[in-house]
Amino acid sequence: MSPWTSPGVGLGLGGLLGAWGLLFPWAFLGALGLLPFLRLPLVLGMALVVLRGLLFPIPEPSYGSRLEGSFRVQGGLTTWEGHRLWVRHFPPLGDGIYHLRGYLAPPEAKRNPGGFDQRTWLLARGARGVFHVERAKPLAPLPDARIPFRARLAQGLSPLAKEVMEGLTLGEKGGLEEAYIWFQRAGLAHLLALSGLHVGFLVGSMVLLLTPLGRSRYLLALLALPIYLWLAGPTPSLVRASLMAGFSLLGLFLGMGAAGVLQAMGLALFLQLLWLPQSLLGLSLQLSYLAVLGIALALPPLRLPPTFRGYLLGTLLASLGAQALLAPLLLHRFGFLPLLSPLSNLLALPLVALLVPLGVLKLLLGGLLAPLVEPLAQALVLLARWAGQGPLLWWGEVSPRGFALYYLGLLPIFLALYRLLLWRQALLLTSLPILLSLLSAWPKPLDLWALDVGQGDALLARMGGAEVLVDGGRPEQGEKVVRALRALGVGALEVLVATHPDADHYGGLLRVAEEIPIGLALLSPAFSEDHPLVQSLKAKGVPIRYPGAGSRLRVGRGGLEVLWPPQQQATDDLSGLVLLLDFAGPKALLLADVPREVERKLASPKAEVVKVSHHGSRTATDEDLLERIQPQVALIGVGRNPHGHPHPEVLKRLAQRGITIYRTDQHGAVRVLFGYAW
Repeated sequence: MSPWTSPGVGLGLGGLLGAWGLLFPWAFLGALGLLPFLRLPLVLGMALVVLRGLLFPIPEPSYGSRLEGSFRVQGGLTTWEGHRLWVRHFPPLGDGIYHLRGYLAPPEAKRNPGGFDQRTWLLARGARGVFHVERAKPLAPLPDARIPFRARLAQGLSPLAKEVMEGLTLGEKGGLEEAYIWFQRAGLAHLLALSGLHVGFLVGSMVLLLTPLGRSRYLLALLALPIYLWLAGPTPSLVRASLMAGFSLLGLFLGMGAAGVLQAMGLALFLQLLWLPQSLLGLSLQLSYLAVLGIALALPPLRLPPTFRGYLLGTLLASLGAQALLAPLLLHRFGFLPLLSPLSNLLALPLVALLVPLGVLKLLLGGLLAPLVEPLAQALVLLARWAGQGPLLWWGEVSPRGFALYYLGLLPIFLALYRLLLWRQALLLTSLPILLSLLSAWPKPLDLWALDVGQGDALLARMGGAEVLVDGGRPEQGEKVVRALRALGVGALEVLVATHPDADHYGGLLRVAEEIPIGLALLSPAFSEDHPLVQSLKAKGVPIRYPGAGSRLRVGRGGLEVLWPPQQQATDDLSGLVLLLDFAGPKALLLADVPREVERKLASPKAEVVKVSHHGSRTATDEDLLERIQPQVALIGVGRNPHGHPHPEVLKRLAQRGITIYRTDQHGAVRVLFGYAW
C-alpha cells in the first residue's frame, strides 16, 4: 500500500477538510478530488470532526456581563459557567487563584496589517471571550509539583544559560528577551518551541541507552512521553510529536515495526482536530505539521548513504525541505525569513542533540550536570548571535492567492524529486506561477492607510511605488507601525514626515527610524536640534528638511505639498505640518493638530479625503474648511482618551455633509484606495 493512500493519511486529510469546512464550508469541495483515492478513511475522518464541531461547539459567552468572584487562572485563561476566558490584566496575572472583578467582552480581530489577531488566537485555544479585569486580589498560588524539577534545571547555570535550557527543555522562552531575537533572526527559534526534534532526541537517547532491555525499552520510552508532556505542557507541536513518536514506539514494542511518518502524522492530526477542530487556526500547529510534511516529502526519494557525509547532507536537505513548506507562512506571520537558516540549523543540531537529553537529566540531577551544560548552552547562544546577523528576506503579508501560487510552483519540484516529472518539465511548470506572482506585483496601489495607534496619528501613503509615512503614534506604538509597514510590503520609505513634536505623533517614528531605511525626513520647524527624533535620524544618516508652505515633492506617481506653516511659529500645533497628498489625481488633506485659526488660512483645493485635525477636537475641522475642500471621507486617528475626542460637534458637522467617517478606535486600520499605477 502506498503511504499516500494509507488509512492514517485518509483520516488526517478527512479531519483537516472537516475542520476547515466548519470554518469555511467551501473547503468540503476538496473532498471530491481526494475521495477516489482515500475513500472510507477520508469520509470517516471528515464526518467525525464535523460531528464533533457541530455537537460540541465552543459556546459564546454573554458579552457585557459583569463578573466578580474567585477564579483559577492558569496560562492566562480561566473558566466561567463552562466558558474558557482570556484574562486581560496589566501586568498579566501569573498562575494562581484570585478574587477578580471586571466584565466580559469579545476578543478583538486584527486591527492593523501585520497585527495580532486575538480572535483567531483565542479560538485556536477554545476560548471566545475576554475577561477584562478591573481589580485583582491574589488569594492563593496554584500547587505545582513541577517546581522542584524546574529549580533543579536552573541549578549551577548562568542566567542566560538557564533561560536557554528552559526553552530547549520546557519550551519556556519568556525570559530570553533580546537573546530570543537572535534565535529568531538565525532561524533557530523553533529550537525553543518543543516539537518533534526534542521528542526525537529524547526518545532516541532513551532507546539507545536502554538497548540491553530489548523491546521493553520501547515501552519505557512510550511511558516517558506523557511525563514529558506534563513537565513541559501540552503545546500543539509537542502533542503532535508525542503522538507520532507514541505510534512508532507502540508498533516497535508489539513487533509490528515503526509507523510510517505520513501514517503517524495523519493519525496525530486527526486526533488533535477531533479534540478541538478550531486548533487548526493555531500557528504552532500549522508550523509543526508543515515542517514535518516538508521533511517527509524531501528526504525519502533522495536515498542518502548511511555515512557521515550522508548525515550532513540529509540534515541540510531536511532543513531545506521544512523551510520550503514553511516559507510563505513564516513570511506572512513574521515578515522575514533568515537566509542562513539551513546552515545555522546544521551547526546547531549537534549541540541540541546533546542539550535536550542533558536538560531532561538535569531535571532529576540538578547542579551535577551544570559544568557540562553551561558551555554547550553558551555555544548555542554564540551561534544564534552570529547567524542572527546574517541576511534576511523581508516580505509583506501573503494573500490567499500568493499562498496558492507558491505551493503550485513548489508542486512540480516535488514531482520531479519522485521522478513523476522530468526536471525540465518541472522547472517550466514552476516558472508559470512565478511569472504570475511577478505580474501580480503590478500595478502598484495608490492608497492611504490610517493605522490604528490608539490616541495618535500614523498615516501611510503608497503612491505607486514609493511610500510616505506621516507620524507614528506614541513611542510604545513603534513596533506596531513597523509590523504594519512590513506587512504592507514597505521595505523602505521615500519620505518620513513628523508633523510636530507631540509624543502621540513622533514617538513611534523612533522605532521606524531604527528598522526601516528612509530616503528623506520632513520635520516641523518646532523640532529642536537636540530632539530625540532628530538625533536618531542623524545617526542613521537620513537627510532632514524643515519645509514651509509651498514646498513640493514628487513621490512615485503622485506628489506631496506642504500647505503650512509659512514660517516657524510659537507653539507646536501652530507649526504643525499640513500636507496635501496628490495620488495622481485624487487628493488627501492631512491636518496634523492645527487649530481652527490655521485652517482658515489654508489655501487648499478640493480633496477627496481629510485627516481630521487633532483627533476630532471641537476647535478644529470647522464648517469653513469643509465647505472649501468638500471631502467625501474623513479619517480620525483616535483611541481611548480623557479629552472627549472626537467631539460630538465635529462628528455632527461631518455627518450633516454626508461625509463618510472612519475612526481607528472603531474600525481599526482604515484603507482608502484611490486606484492603481503601472
